[in-house]
Amino acid sequence: MINELIKQLFRFAFLLLLQVLVLNNIQFSGYINPYLYVLFILMMPFDTPVWIVLLSGFLMGVSVDTFMNTAGMHAAATVAMAFVRSYVLKLFAPREGYEFGTEPTLRYMGPAWYLSYSVLLVSIHHFIFFYIEVFRFNEFFSTLLRVLLSILFTMVLVMLSQFLIYKPRDRK
Repeated sequence: MINELIKQLFRFAFLLLLQVLVLNNIQFSGYINPYLYVLFILMMPFDTPVWIVLLSGFLMGVSVDTFMNTAGMHAAATVAMAFVRSYVLKLFAPREGYEFGTEPTLRYMGPAWYLSYSVLLVSIHHFIFFYIEVFRFNEFFSTLLRVLLSILFTMVLVMLSQFLIYKPRDRK
């Protein structure tokens, strides 16, 4: 239990620092903004209570907001993503259920499951964040383009992180 807490705190700090110090400085003509810090919510173990996921999402969002001076936009999007996560996990649950103490990783769940799970949650986060940021509908299609390109770039980073950190399991 203590090891899991330390692991989650390290992941929180690493992703926050990576987002604030490196990824916030990457913008391609204002259309692509990578937000890899959402990986923190994506990687929380299956058996994490919903209130802890919500609190963790809020803390991560407020932390990013503090460094980016975005007045709660990241917190709102991350809490919404954390809230929907339990429903998405139920939607994609395997017939035999999830194994206790495991995390939703590409290695454990497979590429099709992980891609569906992460694309859906990242899309929810990005749609909420970018439309709160703009807060008007007269730029609907340009904002939609920003959302889609940012989802694509964020997903490339999420999948790349999964391939770098976790080795694929042997299938017999």
